[in-house]
Amino acid sequence: MLVDMHLHENTFSSDAKHGLKEIVEAAKARGLDAICITDHDSMGLKDFAEQYSKEVNFPIFVGVEFFSLQGDITAFGIDSIPEERVDAQTFIDYVLQQGGVCFSCHPFRNNNRGLEENLKSVKGLTGIEVLNGSTSQAANKRAFEYCTELRLMPIGASDAHDLEQVGKYVTWLPNMVYNLNDFIAEIKKGISKPAVWEDDGYTVVD
Repeated sequence: MLVDMHLHENTFSSDAKHGLKEIVEAAKARGLDAICITDHDSMGLKDFAEQYSKEVNFPIFVGVEFFSLQGDITAFGIDSIPEERVDAQTFIDYVLQQGGVCFSCHPFRNNNRGLEENLKSVKGLTGIEVLNGSTSQAANKRAFEYCTELRLMPIGASDAHDLEQVGKYVTWLPNMVYNLNDFIAEIKKGISKPAVWEDDGYTVVD
């Protein structure tokens, strides 16, 4: 399956331009099998997204992009987020205790929101965004190098805040899943590949 693992929706991410219906339509147009909504420090869309997913028969998995004291981490499988910013290791431990998974997003983007060298000191990350649609090629390349060195799961994600970005980079997973629990179980198998949209289809990056 092909899933965009990092998207923002305008109800709870103030810098996003579009609503869930438009995002789903854009994802379908690019041939995606599922999307993830990871709003900034909010899981407020969760109930609505779960209901809408059933209505349109299209998997929508809601996680969060949490701004830890060391940088942004996307997480899935938690019921809520800490009430205040905490350090990256505390947040990772919090996610793991609930059976969830978490990824370092855009770790080397030049905006002081990536984990950067902290990638080598934190424990328990599931993977790293090696392709992020809002990040330079040089920063993505560095993320890929760290992901390989640390033997973590490589993923692709658009980090889209508008429709044109949806599906720019995505993640290939070997099996189709339809709910969040199965999505997390599939991720925990550790078999993924980033993929790139090119004109009329996706190219998986080995």
